[in-house]
Amino acid sequence: MPNDRDALFASVDALLAQAAVQDALPEPAERKRLREAGGLSQDQVAKALSVRRETITSWELGRTEPRAPKRAAYIRLLEGLAERFPAQGTHAHGGTPTVATPGASHASAATTPPPAPAEAPASAPSPGTAPASAPAPVPESAPVPAPTRPAGTGRTGPSSTPSSSASLPSTSRRPPARNAAGKTPAKGPAATPTAPPPAADPRFAHGPLAVLDGDGSAYSVDGLVLDCPATTFPALVDWALNEAKLGAPRLHRHGKDADPLVVITADAAERLGLPGELADRRGLRLPEDHQVVRQLLRAKWRLTRRGFGPWPRIYRPAQGGERQCVQFAILPWGALDTRSWGDSGQLPPAELARVLGSYATRVITPRGSTAVCGLELMTALRPPTRAVRDAATGSWVSGPNPGALAEPVDPAPPEAPGEHPVVAAHYPRHHERTPDQILDEEAFDWFRPLTDEECARGYAYGVGIDVNMAFAAAANRLTVGTGAATHVSSPAFDPKLPGTWLVDLSHIDLDPRLPSPFTPKGTRPTGPAWYATSTVAYAVELGARVQPAEAYVRYEHGAYLDAWYTRLRDAYMATMADLGVAAGMPDDEFLAAMALHKDADPGQAAVLSAIKSSVKGGIGKLRERPQGIGYTYGERWPALERPTWSPHIRAELIGKARTNMHRKMRKLASAGVFPVAVLSDCAVYLSHGPGPLDFLPRTEDGKPLPGGFRLGVSPGMVKHEGTQDFLWVASMIEDEQINPARHIKGSDAAVGGE
Repeated sequence: MPNDRDALFASVDALLAQAAVQDALPEPAERKRLREAGGLSQDQVAKALSVRRETITSWELGRTEPRAPKRAAYIRLLEGLAERFPAQGTHAHGGTPTVATPGASHASAATTPPPAPAEAPASAPSPGTAPASAPAPVPESAPVPAPTRPAGTGRTGPSSTPSSSASLPSTSRRPPARNAAGKTPAKGPAATPTAPPPAADPRFAHGPLAVLDGDGSAYSVDGLVLDCPATTFPALVDWALNEAKLGAPRLHRHGKDADPLVVITADAAERLGLPGELADRRGLRLPEDHQVVRQLLRAKWRLTRRGFGPWPRIYRPAQGGERQCVQFAILPWGALDTRSWGDSGQLPPAELARVLGSYATRVITPRGSTAVCGLELMTALRPPTRAVRDAATGSWVSGPNPGALAEPVDPAPPEAPGEHPVVAAHYPRHHERTPDQILDEEAFDWFRPLTDEECARGYAYGVGIDVNMAFAAAANRLTVGTGAATHVSSPAFDPKLPGTWLVDLSHIDLDPRLPSPFTPKGTRPTGPAWYATSTVAYAVELGARVQPAEAYVRYEHGAYLDAWYTRLRDAYMATMADLGVAAGMPDDEFLAAMALHKDADPGQAAVLSAIKSSVKGGIGKLRERPQGIGYTYGERWPALERPTWSPHIRAELIGKARTNMHRKMRKLASAGVFPVAVLSDCAVYLSHGPGPLDFLPRTEDGKPLPGGFRLGVSPGMVKHEGTQDFLWVASMIEDEQINPARHIKGSDAAVGGE
């Protein structure tokens, strides 16, 4: 029958169409890249496709696949994004990058505006005009690349299969690259691959950095060893820029590529004419008349305002939009702080290259302390400027990048630290500001006396639990101000508007066995005080009526820290996986893995420590205070000239982390479980057993209490911090008057960076 045949053919056509659609969907990682390249949030895509945000997350992780009719619409979106933001590749001859986009036609890079003009270091003059040609764009925030070995960059030992790729030009007297094992095998566990992906930019074929030893061997990522014949710093700078092929692509399409990093060992420092230690222990820099500094100046190189210290940056002003800058790290001068990097500075060069390369690949190429790196990562992911076309001349010029911190702004008076000029204009130098004069959003430091009931219940232990990456987790989807503050009187509180609010929360009653969420010391407020939006919003969540007397609000705002959180989260999770701790592990397996994870790979344990330090240090840099004995009260200091000097963002984030912590403690309190001490992201509970599973409440079916603390590796979940016996806890509280959370793991949590 014709109708039957037509129906059958229609069914077959539908199957063919479905098969074609199935093939057209790109890989999960590419789906995420395309969305981020287009500057779209998961919420925006979910709203357009009439699905939940969690569905988009699942599609981008490859957990589930979209079904008709959503699938066709999703593919249409991805194909449109692929045409605008193609994946970056390279021509066979190393020219302009080419693209390959599944299910979409190739697009010309010339249709995309060029990046913002290259930026010189802080002390450099203004750069030249924007480049005339437009390189292929990169995503808004590039995902952490999958580690893999670069092809054709060197030999990997006698058993290696020869590469079919053409060899790179020789950079010295020896072959351009060789495996570290061919010289001196690195000690320690098997190396975790940290090299760029196969389609890496040929300009950075040897990775982001190299560790230079005294014999001229420069150890790069993935075991590669380059030959560096330079014996002076000017020659070393030239080698790093012209022959070494070091560096990393920008993390944002409006950003700049990472400068090469050359790490100088003690033997290499001696070879280059550097002293074994700095005589200037206060300024931490070489004197201007030192021979190395004079050599650089004679060669027309410049030093940044920091001078030649443990992290010197050597540059020439950008010409034609091209940066000429090399970052150095001088190991014998303490470039790698042991509080952040452990004993990494004592590792063999090849192993140190692996450690630093892992951090550079997952987070950012180191360019100073981990605090500096954490702050620089914000700028790398949200550059302050972008290239815009001048309507009058038609040329590309630098303009502000929407959603970024584009220029320095003064804080509102309550937000400013005591030395700031806006405070000095209102109060004398030694004036102690009261809560209605200063915004005091800091982490918890609270403990309380034990109750008679707690002393009589026969508890044997005090057990500490610590929230993983608590401050990074608070940054997730946090709306912060990106512009200047506006003062308003008697405003209606708006939980979606970032700002600083003067409001009285002293009337809110809470169980005395819990800290007050409104003060760092956990004590009840005594009257009006200044609070960030996150804290006032939590008061409203608790059922309080709030009526601010005044506020400083920021009408320019956005989720500025989202990309920063995502990259640090991914770096943290990948490093924990390398250490044998994965998401989704059963509670007992997770606790067992955490007990051993730092011993699994000391190098990756150092990377983990550096990632954590980057989070807290980067947040601290948002309100960097003046340094040095030469500072005069009330004067401006250099940090104030950074767009990222934003104490209101720090306050908003810490307030969010503190109220997140309180919300979970309140949930446990509903089950009759109360903390006795809290320090930052660590809470101490009394327990009959030595571990978290002995006191964390569970539902009738054995699952973790919803809304409470949950064991796991993900940011926001908790791990076991430490255990002490009950008498020790009681003595710390009653006799020593010391917060037991500070020492629950047997050491000072503040010193340990926890």
